[in-house]
Amino acid sequence: MLLVLVSLGAVGALLVATALGMKGSELAHLAGLLGPAIVVTVAAALLASRLLRRTSLRQRYLAVAAVGSLVALGNLVALTRAMFVSAHAATVLAVVLIYASAAGLAAAFASARSSVAALDRVTGAARRIGDGDLSARVGTLDAGLEFDRLAGTLDEMAARLQGLRDQEQQVERIRRDLVTAVSHDLRTPLANLRAMAEAIDDAVVDDRDTLLRYAREMQRAVGQLSALVDDLFEFAQVDSLTIEDEMDRARLGDVVAAAMATVEAEAERKRLRMTTVLDAAEDVPCSRHLTRVVQNLLVNAVRHTGPDGSVRVEGHREMDRVRLAVEDTGEGIPARDLPFVFDPFYRVDSARAGNGAGLGLALADRIVRALGGTIDVTSDPGRGARFDIALPLGPTRGLTASGAGPGTSRTRNGDRRGSGSRHPS
Repeated sequence: MLLVLVSLGAVGALLVATALGMKGSELAHLAGLLGPAIVVTVAAALLASRLLRRTSLRQRYLAVAAVGSLVALGNLVALTRAMFVSAHAATVLAVVLIYASAAGLAAAFASARSSVAALDRVTGAARRIGDGDLSARVGTLDAGLEFDRLAGTLDEMAARLQGLRDQEQQVERIRRDLVTAVSHDLRTPLANLRAMAEAIDDAVVDDRDTLLRYAREMQRAVGQLSALVDDLFEFAQVDSLTIEDEMDRARLGDVVAAAMATVEAEAERKRLRMTTVLDAAEDVPCSRHLTRVVQNLLVNAVRHTGPDGSVRVEGHREMDRVRLAVEDTGEGIPARDLPFVFDPFYRVDSARAGNGAGLGLALADRIVRALGGTIDVTSDPGRGARFDIALPLGPTRGLTASGAGPGTSRTRNGDRRGSGSRHPS
């Protein structure tokens, strides 16, 4: 390729000479001079390429400018000796070429300086990233398309690495919270089971009434453990499994009815007024996973609504989505806690925490978002709370880790919000 390029340069020189009026013998003599020049140029270029391989970018720029200037001066000397150029004209051309060489060297130095500065910025940012500072960025270089593309690629890589590290740290925080919460929630029922089992085994109690009471307490403790295991299992499923688009759909009315049935006994015991108003939304097809969402909302509402209060489920259909709300007249949620009610294992008041690890609303939030919807909460402390769900009509979207990952939902006012529990569940 180098030989071809140099040969094309020689052919161009002959064409220019012809255009300027040079005749046959002169052209032949010029061609004879260009032959050795081509060989010397190719050899010099190969040698320079080898010698400049380990030099800096600034030195390469200056070397290229110097080679061009030396070749021009060498050609001038050759032309003068061949009597193609007069001595006076050669002197004038030499002065002009020397000035042009100086200008070329200055331009090469300035260009090399800007290029080296751009490379220094890229190198510095890469070194900081390598040292663990993933916030390092190159920014805009204005040093040419190639340098700008390199800087943009490095900044994009750093941003992705920073996102991955933040995600890893978030997963680690969730893991620690999970271990802490599960350890706390396992301790009490396990301690109760152990104490009662030892009392029975050591014959500390033997009357029928006490044994029956112990049996009921042990059954309640086992129920707590089962509920915790169920929550953890489904919590892990939402994070790691993919639920394909469902062919078996359910009516929204049947979903709500199934969820209401799970809280009927507790609602009757507390004399709560349970109301369902679905209107045209009753026959809307929806995912069966929505049953767990409504059930968790109702469990929290019933648990934190005082005697003779009310819990209301209402729904209506819009053009492209269905809306569902669960509203209670209970104790409500303090304003300071609203941004965090969907964080994993978050509890508004640990002193009145109930069964489970605080994953009830975490599951609700993740399932709703995985189905392509949103869930929001509003509350008036002392007067109740309201959870609003909006789901798109049509086929259910697949439930994936990316669509249901932790820490990505939003509150009504746009604040960051994770996935957790308004009340312990």
